[in-house]
Amino acid sequence: MAISGKIVVITGAGGVLCREFARALAADGAKVALLNRSFDKVELLANELVGQGAEALPFQVDVLDKEGLSKVRASIREAWGPCDILINGAGGNMSKANTSIEYHEGEPATDETSFFDLEDNQIEAVFNVNFMGTLLPTKVFAQDMAGRDDCCVLNISSMAAYHPMTKVLGYAAAKAAVNNLTEWLAVHFSKVGIRVNGLAPGFFATAQNRSLLFDNEGNLTSRSHKIIAGTPMGRFGEPKELVGTVRYLVDSAQSGFVTGITVPVDGGFLAYSGV
Repeated sequence: MAISGKIVVITGAGGVLCREFARALAADGAKVALLNRSFDKVELLANELVGQGAEALPFQVDVLDKEGLSKVRASIREAWGPCDILINGAGGNMSKANTSIEYHEGEPATDETSFFDLEDNQIEAVFNVNFMGTLLPTKVFAQDMAGRDDCCVLNISSMAAYHPMTKVLGYAAAKAAVNNLTEWLAVHFSKVGIRVNGLAPGFFATAQNRSLLFDNEGNLTSRSHKIIAGTPMGRFGEPKELVGTVRYLVDSAQSGFVTGITVPVDGGFLAYSGV
């Protein structure tokens, strides 16, 4: 594959999905730099990959810390050289940026959270980690890509970017902005050889959303039943089912003329109208 020997930077590399991406690209011969806000997960992952004969380096950094990102960039350049591929996988949600009710139908109960009860600073924090947490790493690492061959950025979006999920205001708005940013960057960088695309996973059971999808006994929540009913394939996705799309989008031999798109991998969720 064309990514063999490439230097890949992955933010949010401690997450379930990005760990799967790192394993796959390392197995394909890429050198993977694993960036995460907490160090222990990426340290374990780096040790795992190195133990399998791959090249991997872990870094503790917040994607909202531009100075910290610049220091990581310098360390990667010193160890391996300039970044070829950036995967912006960092993101997340906060419960206080969500409502607890789907519809505003008058005065909510005292234990309910309506739109008017949302905490502004929590919405801002969610927007920042998803949108600014994509923009800032791109500002730092794309400097290494301009004017070089076979370089690209892959932004991790969400189904919520297309049709905002009820209750989930901040996260949905932020991921919609990520899709827009992906298109903007694709055009902006088109003359210097940097492709920019996105990947929008459907519903995958991860540590981040497990409490949303399953109760304490491991049974599907009412929210999960709605998701499954809206997914024609009738199940949640497996992280490994994203890997083929990631490989396609970052490998210039396969997708060298592809830029400015966000690919849904969702079991048909986006296509289903509900009737």
